[in-house]
Amino acid sequence: MFDFYITALILGLCLSAMATGIFISMKIFHIPDITTDGSYTLGAVVTAICITKGWHPLVALPVVMLIGAFAGTITGLIHTKLKIDALLSGILVMTALYSINLTLLGRSNVPLLNVKTIFNSFSFFINENYQQLFIILILVLMIVFSIAYILKTDFGLSMRAVGDSPSMTKALGINNDAMKITGLAIANSLTATSGYLVAQYQNYTDINMGIGIVITGLGSVLIADTIIARFSIQNVILQLAIVAMGCIIFQQVLAFALTLGIDPKLLKLITAVFVLSIVSLTRLSSLRK
Repeated sequence: MFDFYITALILGLCLSAMATGIFISMKIFHIPDITTDGSYTLGAVVTAICITKGWHPLVALPVVMLIGAFAGTITGLIHTKLKIDALLSGILVMTALYSINLTLLGRSNVPLLNVKTIFNSFSFFINENYQQLFIILILVLMIVFSIAYILKTDFGLSMRAVGDSPSMTKALGINNDAMKITGLAIANSLTATSGYLVAQYQNYTDINMGIGIVITGLGSVLIADTIIARFSIQNVILQLAIVAMGCIIFQQVLAFALTLGIDPKLLKLITAVFVLSIVSLTRLSSLRK
């Protein structure tokens, strides 16, 4: 039973990069980016292609991040240059990515059982769960501190200002469109990183693994947003750490549901109900205030 919850903890940490990406697109730029479903799978697909060809997983990581950033850039360009609604832009790119991912992968599922992954390339612990947990913790900490550093720079402050008051930043000479495109590129780069991690953790890449994953990320961000608002947390590092924690809480809730004997077929339904509950409670709390 303990190992079951450790597994949920590791999976939550793997998905926390995606949650951080959604935090950037949704909470900073107020853009509901559905590209997530496609860029998550894209990250897993590129990972499978690279490591099955003998690439070291660490060499594959920057490639995955760049391709994820490219997907986000396309969404940003469609939204800003063609003046198409952000939600529709994401849906269009997500739909196109399904065909691209299937073409790149060549089939619907690729096992990663006998290849070198990020989790077996190093040896820190004998216990496999502790080994995986240690590696993913290092990667998540690197992501959190890197994004926090970016958001504290002048560039990061400009991005946050664009999300808060685009008319003011435009008057100050900041290129709002460029900032949005960059933000979406960073967000989808992080999402692809989650696909990279999950594919190696689960030892397979599936063409449908990204379907509905945006709901998981959204639920995690909403959990984090509730905690951040409740305690009025302003520190960027703490906010990002709480986003990662929100992802862990989300996965632990799903793990608890499975331990109760709930049919795994209903997991997506439980996920939807859980996210709806978080949104409803948050809205009701705001109305009371």
